[in-house]
Amino acid sequence: MTTDRFGNVHAPGLPYAHGRIIQDSRDDHRKLRQAWRHIAALEKSRGLDAIFNLSGLDRRYEAPPETIALMDDELAPALMGERLEALALDHLGGNPATDAVMVFNRQTAAILTATLTLVEPGQTVIGVSATGSHVCVVRAAKRAGARFIDTLGVAAFAQALAAADDVALVSLTRLAVSYEILSFRDIEKIVRLAHDKGAQVLVDDAGGARVGPAIFDQPRMLELGVDVGSTGLDKYGTIGPRIGLMAGRRDLVEKMRALAFELGVEARPMIFPAIVHSLEQYDPARVRELVDTTKKVIVAVKKRLGNRVTQTPVIARLEGEDILEIATERAGLTARSAIVPIEALAALAMLLLRDYGVLTVHFAGLPPGTSALLIKFVVPETLQRFGGADKFADAIDASLDALAGIIGDEDAIRALLYG
Repeated sequence: MTTDRFGNVHAPGLPYAHGRIIQDSRDDHRKLRQAWRHIAALEKSRGLDAIFNLSGLDRRYEAPPETIALMDDELAPALMGERLEALALDHLGGNPATDAVMVFNRQTAAILTATLTLVEPGQTVIGVSATGSHVCVVRAAKRAGARFIDTLGVAAFAQALAAADDVALVSLTRLAVSYEILSFRDIEKIVRLAHDKGAQVLVDDAGGARVGPAIFDQPRMLELGVDVGSTGLDKYGTIGPRIGLMAGRRDLVEKMRALAFELGVEARPMIFPAIVHSLEQYDPARVRELVDTTKKVIVAVKKRLGNRVTQTPVIARLEGEDILEIATERAGLTARSAIVPIEALAALAMLLLRDYGVLTVHFAGLPPGTSALLIKFVVPETLQRFGGADKFADAIDASLDALAGIIGDEDAIRALLYG
């Protein structure tokens, strides 16, 4: 069984351990409600300008005023459906003659529905990524009644594929939760091996659909040779809304569309105006600007925390284990606190929100995809409004000091997280 640096066994399907304070996803929802209370209090006392979304995600609804009349579940698909499909296929590198598009209420729903469509109970699903499949991939295979094997990199994937029986689906993640990316050469080999085995390929391209082409000069999603794939429009150059945009072979997408409506996981057509606007305004140069801004923040944070900040070509991470160790050291404790890394991260994220109005990605995922504090795709306008990279780094440093003040007190951490 996988463990963290301290020997805590990871929770099923997650890359971190649960503890005595955060025991399951119900507790994730409890701390989210506490985060909302802090947001409401900040807005009441200082206005919306006191909230700084530095999560790297953009989940707003923005559409031109003239499209307000089309915010209707019957009018929007009739009058904007063809435009949405054309923009989406262009965005994802699809072929209008052979491919189709389906809009889901979120990325997790898209992955779940695709897996349920492509896999029969008892078959095998192999996940492949640089550092581990997202929990939504793992849970989708479980819901389908499939055997799931997760692999890291092309060599491990090839070995697992050769040894496995009845492989129906390969769930490929281009850009992992850790923000390590598979090379195009490796992706080509994975797709070829999967198809030679008779398996179909689904790509969980949540952020990779834009980061791959814009930063790493990789092909667009459907140009990778996969059968189907999906991305979220709340990530990296698109501006929301939070939906799952599925595209790929028309015969497969139409099956997924039918199942999605049966399950009730389709996106409401009334939000089509915002989806069209999000795709129309997309510019790869904006992704590069977000990465450049992030790198400025990373430099500032590294001045304060040194090599404990790990960096990829696009983001930086302060691992949950390091958050826990830093707080313990600053508290002058000789023994490590009994809390686990995800609880240390949650407390740090809550302190940043309560004391500085900073929203981090920790509150965006339920359950969170990582126990690390992620510094990613920072919006330059928001960073400037906050006061710049050094002020953001100071807020992280001061919040670590505040965490040190309670790190040995489980009741205090519980009160911080849940109120």
